[in-house]
Amino acid sequence: MNELGFYTLAGAPESPRDLLAEVRQAEELGIGSAFVSERFNIKEAATICGAVGAASERIGISTAVTNHNTRHPMVTASHAMTMHHLTGGRYALGLGRGIDRVFKAFGLDPITTLQMEDFVGLMRRVWAGEVVLGHDGPAGAFPALAMRGLEPVHIPMTLTAFGPNSLALGGRCFDAVVLHTFFTDETTARVVNAVNVAAEQAGRDPAEVRVWSCLATVGDHLPEPVRLKKTVGRMGTYLQAYGDLMVRTNNWDPAVLERFRADPMVAKFPGSIDHIAATEQLEHIATLIPDEWLAPSAVGSPEQCVDTIRGQFDLGCDGVIMHGASPDELRPIVESYRQSRPAGVFDHLAPNPGGSTV
Repeated sequence: MNELGFYTLAGAPESPRDLLAEVRQAEELGIGSAFVSERFNIKEAATICGAVGAASERIGISTAVTNHNTRHPMVTASHAMTMHHLTGGRYALGLGRGIDRVFKAFGLDPITTLQMEDFVGLMRRVWAGEVVLGHDGPAGAFPALAMRGLEPVHIPMTLTAFGPNSLALGGRCFDAVVLHTFFTDETTARVVNAVNVAAEQAGRDPAEVRVWSCLATVGDHLPEPVRLKKTVGRMGTYLQAYGDLMVRTNNWDPAVLERFRADPMVAKFPGSIDHIAATEQLEHIATLIPDEWLAPSAVGSPEQCVDTIRGQFDLGCDGVIMHGASPDELRPIVESYRQSRPAGVFDHLAPNPGGSTV
């Protein structure tokens, strides 16, 4: 089912080895793609991708996301080329803008749209077998970049997009776009259209740009504390990291965000809410977040979750990443989805998550 994906090692795993079982379960269930998020702890993306590739036979793989400024371009190019050959073409390199305050703490400059566009061009030229000499652009100055002795290949690239500049960039030069979690229906339809318009303006067929919804999928078969962590905890962390962008994108009331930030518990919270908050703390934080902010998610019975997943296709998305849950946690939902999956509708989707939709 190439229209469905999941995030491996969702949340804060105790060990990266958990992904071995997750990937095997995902293939057994028929989930089409595994997305790999990166955190600077035990979730280093290149290592995780290699493990997913070795543990699987069919599933598509994409970073969602890594950042281009944390590795030299030739390291990233070599990683992607290695993954391409390791998996028989199942890998897509997924990039994102990252969080400015994290880069500042690490001594890195914030990522710009121009840098990402320049970097995409460099990757495509190197993978095509070109020797790039004397490059001096937004992504950096590089005397020579080359990958010799290999056949030219096209490795799909995906962009996790949020704001208007990133959405336009995705439509302009990426193979696929991954949307953010907790987008309202109105927002989802609007940003899908923004990607399509940008593709058209760049002289591309919009149908060539695959758009993935990232949908929090938290069935009521899970214990209440787990559901709180995956909904309230995750939303709280997003509001900590880039609440202004979340509110602006969804046209939410900024006064609610200000009250959230001013709450004594939130203001003094010593880390990411979804990582370390206790159930009692999450119950308090839930009182600060309106129900309508959490509503853009697949919750309830397996059948109700499936209805919400199907609704993402009606809004123009080509695929749905069932976010925040392991394949085992998703099992009843995926099995319910399979029972009513329309025959032939998604046959055009490539196994690679950044692959062609036409």
